[in-house]
Amino acid sequence: MSLLTANPLISMKKQYPQKKTLANCVWKMRWFYILMLPGLVYFIVYKYIPMWGLLMAFQDYMPTTGITGSDWVGLKHFISFFSNDGFYILFRNTLMISTGSLIFSFPIPIILALLLNEIRHNVYKRTVQTLLYLPHFLSTVVICSIAYTMFSMEDGIVNHIIEWFGFERLNILMNADAYRPLYISTGIWQNAGWGTIIYLAALAGVDVQMYEAASIEGASRLQRTWYITLPSILPVIMVTLILRLGDILEVGVEKTLLLSNAMNRDVAEVFDSYVYNRGIVSGQYSYGAAVGLFKSAVGLILVLSANWFSKKVTDESIY
Repeated sequence: MSLLTANPLISMKKQYPQKKTLANCVWKMRWFYILMLPGLVYFIVYKYIPMWGLLMAFQDYMPTTGITGSDWVGLKHFISFFSNDGFYILFRNTLMISTGSLIFSFPIPIILALLLNEIRHNVYKRTVQTLLYLPHFLSTVVICSIAYTMFSMEDGIVNHIIEWFGFERLNILMNADAYRPLYISTGIWQNAGWGTIIYLAALAGVDVQMYEAASIEGASRLQRTWYITLPSILPVIMVTLILRLGDILEVGVEKTLLLSNAMNRDVAEVFDSYVYNRGIVSGQYSYGAAVGLFKSAVGLILVLSANWFSKKVTDESIY
């Protein structure tokens, strides 16, 4: 007779294991929860608690009386915003810049990640990666300063090259037609490297055996990329695209204020700069909150719609 069958207590523990309580699970994963705590506190303090301020959109908010003491006006600010003659211009400018950024900037990190994934020389690969990542860590002020230095009509290197080829200098910074390409191109240069990191991490998880099997079958490098690599990282691509669609009306006030001027303001004015000027500079806090709530509602609808469509077509979604 073995020791396990001879001892009834050991036999009972083997047949009836102890139940895992919530406290035991939390204690077992305590370090995970401790590491997660700073991020959780950040979202609660800076994301969820400020949502209380959305009530201002339905009030005539006064800083002296606060949210609880301000008068309720219902949809007054929304009606005023939608009936404003400048609403169409704001919507058009915002949509053209954000859509252009999405069309041109979204595929570039994917292409860069695919190209870097094919490089086998580690030193060269890491050097290129570093050069791609560095602009992301530059502030928007620095990016715009570089743009001003490069495209200046007097001392800009771009105009020096144009003049060297025998053409007249161009006032690019004051040209309304050049504003959107300048805005989108600087954004691509700044953020393409950061997006490349995400896709390179996804490419690291692709099964190498599939490439070996495809090579044995005679598949070319392009065929391996099209039939193995892209389908393998499709979930990451779809999640990234869905989240980008949620920010379709988020252009950014800082860069807009830095690149805009009196000559290009008709195409540069977007929702974010409008909220800044009306809500903060002019002190119309409730009106600015109403515009911000409108943007958030549109973003939420786009995320839910894109997620539903993606789930139907590709069976990939964010939830």
